[in-house]
Amino acid sequence: MSSLKIAIGQINCTVGDLAGNADRILEAGVRAKALGADLLVTPELALCGYPPEDLLLRPDFYRACRRELEALAADAPLPMIVGHPEERDGKHHNAASFLQDGPIRATYRKRRLPNYEVFDEERYFVADVDPCVIELQGLPIGLNICADVWEAPAAAAACEAGAKLLLALNASPFHMNKQQHRYEVLRERVRDTGMPIIYANMVGGQDELVFDGASFAMDGTGRVTHQLPAFVEAVEIVEIRDGRILPGRIAPAKPIEAEVYEVLKLGVRDYLGKNGFPGAIIGLSGGIDSALTLCIAVDALGADKVRAVMMPSPYTAQMSLDDSRAMVEHLGVRYDEIPIEPAMKTYETMLEPLFADLPPTAWADTTPENIQARIRGMVLMALSNRTGRIVLTTGNKSEMAVGYATLYGDMAGGFAVIKDVFKTLVYRLARYRNTLGGVQGPAIPENIITRPPSAELRPDQTDQDSLPPYDILDGIIEAYMERDQSPREIVAMGYPEADVRRVVGMLKRNEYKRRQAPVGIRISQRGFGKDWRYPITSRYTDEW
Repeated sequence: MSSLKIAIGQINCTVGDLAGNADRILEAGVRAKALGADLLVTPELALCGYPPEDLLLRPDFYRACRRELEALAADAPLPMIVGHPEERDGKHHNAASFLQDGPIRATYRKRRLPNYEVFDEERYFVADVDPCVIELQGLPIGLNICADVWEAPAAAAACEAGAKLLLALNASPFHMNKQQHRYEVLRERVRDTGMPIIYANMVGGQDELVFDGASFAMDGTGRVTHQLPAFVEAVEIVEIRDGRILPGRIAPAKPIEAEVYEVLKLGVRDYLGKNGFPGAIIGLSGGIDSALTLCIAVDALGADKVRAVMMPSPYTAQMSLDDSRAMVEHLGVRYDEIPIEPAMKTYETMLEPLFADLPPTAWADTTPENIQARIRGMVLMALSNRTGRIVLTTGNKSEMAVGYATLYGDMAGGFAVIKDVFKTLVYRLARYRNTLGGVQGPAIPENIITRPPSAELRPDQTDQDSLPPYDILDGIIEAYMERDQSPREIVAMGYPEADVRRVVGMLKRNEYKRRQAPVGIRISQRGFGKDWRYPITSRYTDEW
């Protein structure tokens, strides 16, 4: 009875850290060997991290990757499949090589280059059509890379070349409900070929993307036999006996709120950690967005690395101050209160002569509101400059869509934690955070969750003075922005035409703001980042 043990190396790679990534691969190899593995499979482009973007236009980058790959092959404690970029005969490939006993034994080159959503691999790589089948302990094993398995030809080519097992190396970023979609696609490949599949995915944050790991194995019937935990590094064994995958550990699935919360934590932790920021600064308002952002930052980084600043104005409710004080005491972070009224009066005095002869405009009422936001932004950025800590902005996707934010004010900062989180989901995440037990506990005061949301920039202000109710707002944005539905189609779904016209108009007018917003974590299938590329200047009229 033949047996082969393949280790999935679900590792957290950093773009450009070739030596560090190689060390991580070697560490995973040592762990795999200790577990009795015969082969280690790593994620897509594990050697250089994903996505390297325009580093892939640099000839020296490929030379450095080649040197590191050869050194890795010489030091490998067991046979490995390692993802890396390759230059061959003047062409660039997204590749995976089989390392065994010193040399590079074989190399597979990706066949299907995705050029949608956040992917633009056709900019960098040339596709190849040749299959690659290696043999280990008598078992022929085919290789595919990520998007290859989302269509039939690459897996079929491996099967026709004699493969009896398929290894898929992946750098597949998270978006909500993606894991079930992965299962469905891989079951199609199993039905097409009859081959069991081992799916090894990267984990960790890279700018706006978060890779969730969640690697798995699927037998020849399409049954999931192994499911690695999401959002953490792991090395786990998949045993194949007589060509069949034996059942293994299945990590339990989590509710969507728990998944999203873990993604946001991992995104914050890796963005600050990989970029060398010593900590984070957050401007509290007494509202739910800043409260949730503070919790995520503390859970990701630890209370000692987070500093909260409350900057009350004459319009700030006492409840906002009380709730903010209760939160920071519960979480144990440093907290400062800096009233901004003196600065407001100074700006009013400075600007009064300039405004005196100007006629009233539609923007006159928002000018003092924006000044308040910009004063707060200046205070936070001054603290950032002096401490080296990064300012985490607190705006959500609903606000980013319609421009309900102030340039150089509440948009000022270095990383936008909940930029891709609709307001309705913000409330769900806050409720979820308050269910966590132990030392975490219910950190967000109930008042913050239940009171009507307000920017508190003028007396008795609420968000719904300027926006439709959030359930309506979010539904319209999701339909127009994420699913590309026309206004006419959105109205046919039951949304009021007046609200649709208003929201779509605001969304289109505020592209110039979003272009200047900090990068933020992507959790949906389409966020305001790499996968949203709309012109600022446009006269296109939507279908009504």
